[in-house]
Amino acid sequence: MVGNANALFFLSSAAPPSVRIIHSGHACNVEEERHTERVYTIREGETLELTCLVTGHPRPQIRWTKTAGSVSDRFQDSSVFNETLHISKILRTQGGRYYCKAENGLGSPAIKSIRVDVYYLDDPVVTVHQSIGEAKEQFYYERTVFLRCVANSNPPVRYSWHRGREVLTQGSDKGVEIYEPFFTQLQGETKILKLKNLRPQDYANYSCIASVRNVCGIPDRSVIFRLTNKTASPSIKLLVEDPIVVNPGHTVSLVCITTGGEPPPILTWVSSNDTLPQRSVVKGGTLTLPAISSDEAGVYSCVASNNVGNPAKKSTTIVVRALKKGRFWITPDPYHNDDNIQIGREVKISCQVEATPPEELTFSWLKNGRALRSSERMVITQTDPDISPGTTNLDIIDLKFTDFGTYTCVAALKGGGIPEISIDVNISSTTVPPNLTVPRGKSPLVAREGDTVELECLVSGKPKPIILWSRADKEAPMPDGSMQMESYDGVLRIVNVSREMTGSYRCQTSQYNGFNVKPREAVVELIVQYPPTVEPVYTEMRQGLGRPVVLTCRVLRAHPSRVLRFEWLLSNRLLHAGAFDAQRDETEYIIRNLNRDGWGEYTCNVINEAGAGKCTFQVTGKAYPPEFYYDTYNPLWQNRPRVYGFKLQWTQMNPNAVDRIVAYRLGIRQMGLQRWWEQEIPVDGAINKGELMTHNLTELIKPESYEVRLTPITRFGEGDSTIRIVTYSAPINPHLREFHCTFEEEPICMFTQDKNDDFDWTRHSAATRDTKYTPNTGPSGDRAGSKQGFYMYIETSRPRKEGDQARLISPFFNVAPKNPYGITNPPAYCFGFFYHMYGKHIGTLNAFLKQKGQSSSEGPVWSLSGNQGDRWKQVKVSIHPTASFQVVLEGVRGPGIEGDIAIDDVTLEEGECRDLPPSESRRSSADVILVGRQTLFLLI
Repeated sequence: MVGNANALFFLSSAAPPSVRIIHSGHACNVEEERHTERVYTIREGETLELTCLVTGHPRPQIRWTKTAGSVSDRFQDSSVFNETLHISKILRTQGGRYYCKAENGLGSPAIKSIRVDVYYLDDPVVTVHQSIGEAKEQFYYERTVFLRCVANSNPPVRYSWHRGREVLTQGSDKGVEIYEPFFTQLQGETKILKLKNLRPQDYANYSCIASVRNVCGIPDRSVIFRLTNKTASPSIKLLVEDPIVVNPGHTVSLVCITTGGEPPPILTWVSSNDTLPQRSVVKGGTLTLPAISSDEAGVYSCVASNNVGNPAKKSTTIVVRALKKGRFWITPDPYHNDDNIQIGREVKISCQVEATPPEELTFSWLKNGRALRSSERMVITQTDPDISPGTTNLDIIDLKFTDFGTYTCVAALKGGGIPEISIDVNISSTTVPPNLTVPRGKSPLVAREGDTVELECLVSGKPKPIILWSRADKEAPMPDGSMQMESYDGVLRIVNVSREMTGSYRCQTSQYNGFNVKPREAVVELIVQYPPTVEPVYTEMRQGLGRPVVLTCRVLRAHPSRVLRFEWLLSNRLLHAGAFDAQRDETEYIIRNLNRDGWGEYTCNVINEAGAGKCTFQVTGKAYPPEFYYDTYNPLWQNRPRVYGFKLQWTQMNPNAVDRIVAYRLGIRQMGLQRWWEQEIPVDGAINKGELMTHNLTELIKPESYEVRLTPITRFGEGDSTIRIVTYSAPINPHLREFHCTFEEEPICMFTQDKNDDFDWTRHSAATRDTKYTPNTGPSGDRAGSKQGFYMYIETSRPRKEGDQARLISPFFNVAPKNPYGITNPPAYCFGFFYHMYGKHIGTLNAFLKQKGQSSSEGPVWSLSGNQGDRWKQVKVSIHPTASFQVVLEGVRGPGIEGDIAIDDVTLEEGECRDLPPSESRRSSADVILVGRQTLFLLI
């Protein structure tokens, strides 16, 4: 199974990538030869499958991308890098241009594209409109009416109108006008039926039929609209107040009823919040919102539509009561520069809350728990809502000692049911403006990366205000992502501090819950220390014995930047240590002569006050992996009835990086089985970069696939392995005499029976022929005269009837690449077979060339009809395919049962069909017939 041990070498196997896109799946049309682009048409909901066939060595990496449509789309990672792009149930939005890009580092990437056009047709919609100048409340009577039909489609839709069973066309009825499709910005392409001054016969059923002419098998779609003298646009009424003010937790029901409209309108509910609440319930025209919350407040609209006129819409606003965010501030006498509160001066206390609805907000003031009313010295006001909504003020004129105490601001909503908010403010001799300082030793603050740090500003004064923290050195967000963070105790805590957080931080007093004076502020410096960042973090160094190895560890950044020392280790054994040279940013360790003890993991630790950065080097003599060559011309070199052989080819990646490769270990196992077969392939001499090695695998069982593993071996031992799958397929681009099918084996050389014909070809031999066979027709043996030999034939006995067809289809053959071995471009192939056409009722034998991407084959490349005598004859046809192809042999039944047609010994050879050798020419005559580009040799 593993194969023979010969290894062949060829130079210059490296090649830049090339790509070609082929298609399968459910295409309904592919335009291959357009000058500007290839277009692949597919019906929405079908499966798109595009395969990128790639050549090049090393094996190119493939990536699919898409543009057009809306914006550039990306696929799931699982499909981006596959050779085959598979999209199940394709959507219309997935149409556009698809690109396959292949690159392997040689030359420029290879890129091919194909445009995918997704076809679809939605159900049409008919809308009815009355002439604007004549519109009244309802009923279309003796008025002009427009019926507009719209259907989303690709390709453009074709419309037709029917009134009952009558087809309406322009000019068929003087009372009817039809506007041909035109484009409107809102509705796309449309077609309008105009009924001028409605007549009694115009009250009828109108059907609009939308058609895309059955492209991709898409059937026509239609819609029916019944026009009567009661047809009217919708009208509705909301049985609720506007606005609706409720407390949170209550259930709200909105009732909408129709008051007019024919056909009966359909009611829907929409919200200003884009979507209805998740817990909402819609039943008929009633929308129920259970246990409503503040987030669900907004405008709710009932919309009625019956496709007549414009939809009707009624709205109401739901307001959910709420009180939140209570705060205060103290404003000293504005006529004095001193921010302190002093006897004999004015002081103002302000209180603010957020209230919904704001018009229900009420404030009351208490002093030391007792109600306080507005007076000449105690003035209570409410700020203009446009300036500062939800704000009340208490102005104390000519402050006296007896005015000291606790003032309470109480906010409430008139409707009740919402908890009040109370805010206490103490006014006394100890009420003083705030001051901010940074504690000694807290700036600059030095921390190590990953620590938890606390930046601290001491705030004095009474009451203590909220402290706002922000970056002082740059416009950058704070650790939580916001531009400003609040602190009630003056401390900013940062967990898991990082080096990017180094800088200046500003602490600043807020006016809220404190004095409404110029903000006090201070700055704290934060310095984050971190260990050296080094490169490489990890690298593998492959080297042969006796060669030098230089290991270099480079410092990229560190704080503090003064690096203290370094140390080199091999498997935790100290090799060298010392102080880091401040003039350089790297340290080296040199192995002058690598020996076996020198293989292993080397680490370099570069250390500063914050810790250590580590470079790791894996020094090894392991060989790089081989790179399989996937572009082997005709890899199927052995094709026997039950087994096949495969030509395995590869190059070696960086063969000179380590010791000489002395052998390869080849492992092979049949897919689905566990057991591996292994053998060593010896290598004589050194391998050069780019040399192509060949090993023939033999005795592989048809049609099984195999996993092949190849591992290079040096003095170090085994190197990195590479795995590929070897798959059997029918011979592709066979050399002379390599594809030769005699039908002796049951698989019949991967030929298949056409599923769309009338009957099948039969594999047969004279030795097993039924004694009741039809006489005077068919062969008495195979092409070689053997009664045990097999051939294919069509049995024309009953129930077959005249004209019935049987088609036998070959496997796919790929067109040879440009000039691989001097082959002309486009390449020529000689297709040959033997035929036997004996009997008075012989019909026709046709040979077709079917190329990939073509929906059907063209006319036959060869055809013959009628009785040709009781003997085998040979035909050869030169064909010139431009894409992957198959050959099709079609037998057509004649007028009676004595019409059996047989074929045998099918061959496909590269190159034009040639004349027979002289020895054969003396024994047979040849007629040469030219049919277009096909050359026929009829050998008798």
